Amino acid sequence: MLVFATLIGLVAFANVEVVMNDRLPPDIAWYAGGLVLIATITHLFVRFFAKYADPVLLPCVFLLNGLGLVMIHRLDLSVGDGGAGMQFIWTMLGIVLFVLVLFFIRDHRTLRNFMYTAGAAGLLLLAIPAVLPDAMSEVNGAKLWIKIGGFSIQPGEFAKLLLLVFFAGYLVTKRDVLSLAGRRVLFIDLPRAKDLGPVLVAWLASLGVLVFERDLGSSLLFFGIFVAMLYIATERVSWLIIGVLLFVGGAFLAYSLFSHVQLRVNIWLDPFKYPDEAGQIIQGLYGLAHGGLTGTGLGQGRPDLIPYAKSDYIFPSLGEELGLAGVMALLIVYMLIVARGMRTALAVRDGFGKLLAAGLSISMGLQIFVVIGGVTKLIPLTGLTTPFLSQGGSSLVANWALLALLLRISDAARRPVGERAAADRGGDRKSEAATEVFTR
Repeated sequence: MLVFATLIGLVAFANVEVVMNDRLPPDIAWYAGGLVLIATITHLFVRFFAKYADPVLLPCVFLLNGLGLVMIHRLDLSVGDGGAGMQFIWTMLGIVLFVLVLFFIRDHRTLRNFMYTAGAAGLLLLAIPAVLPDAMSEVNGAKLWIKIGGFSIQPGEFAKLLLLVFFAGYLVTKRDVLSLAGRRVLFIDLPRAKDLGPVLVAWLASLGVLVFERDLGSSLLFFGIFVAMLYIATERVSWLIIGVLLFVGGAFLAYSLFSHVQLRVNIWLDPFKYPDEAGQIIQGLYGLAHGGLTGTGLGQGRPDLIPYAKSDYIFPSLGEELGLAGVMALLIVYMLIVARGMRTALAVRDGFGKLLAAGLSISMGLQIFVVIGGVTKLIPLTGLTTPFLSQGGSSLVANWALLALLLRISDAARRPVGERAAADRGGDRKSEAATEVFTR
């Protein structure tokens, strides 16, 4: 599968060069050799340090990352930019972090020992852009960045992973308390009032992201992940209902108070009424329509007309040139990653691993829904990146780390019983204490 994924990326790269430059790149053999070498080394590392890990996840990510690089390169040829080179460097850094995570985290249960540290670090990373001056943190109206000189990083991408570790550890520790029923209203057992604290804190934190950083997508992502993990931990539908009610209340409050939220909603309802502000959405919709069922072919469309075609709008760019069939295939690859992640969550034996794997999978699935729902006008546009496809170093590197954590948990889930017992005996006392059979 990894060979097949690598081959698709190389064929797509060659196709773009032939269509746009009427020749194969003279150094394509070097590109091919380098890509095969990187794929081989990464595969061997996984087989050595996590030999029972799910074999489907890595090829899926290689396929998405490769097609993202090809599309950014194709747009470079139209607009005369050099984004693909930088994206390749970020890919290498992401693979290095992927290798380091697999090497140093041999047992995912040890992360539970650092859940409060991870939570504090995650909140700190999330809050830093909000307190920095606009010149050091604002891009296109959203305060999500730390910009120093020519270097910039989006700390929220890494905060997401740290908060997932905290959510998983906290919910495993408190799930018995959070599962206790309070009053019964309309056939639904509501939680006790004093147990509402965590979800209210998550709701206020997500509103804080929306107010101080003006980022609708991250606000929705963080709150959605927490509510979903809370439901998985307790199996209580009432938490979902409370989460939806809080989300609706927060959305109404934000729409009533903040002009940038009103503009996003108005553009979503009628983009042609606001041609200046909604030019990106309109161009994206025209691009998708122009692509039709099978697309114009790589290098034969005009995705360069879409603002931010390499980052926020890379999915419509691919939709124009690969068509509905092509983007549906990409969605299936994403669904495969999410489904294999959820399967890992079902198979692993400890509660912390179950919640962490589920949280990692949900974060990927929810982000895909928010991004693609925004560019296709299903929901208001948010500004999140498409994992592994979009241009952007922070997102790419953080998602490679997310993949490493998912592979580490799947390695534990698929390990034979004998080796699993040996690993448990070799673990430290605190990790063993965290091991349990999740019976719910």
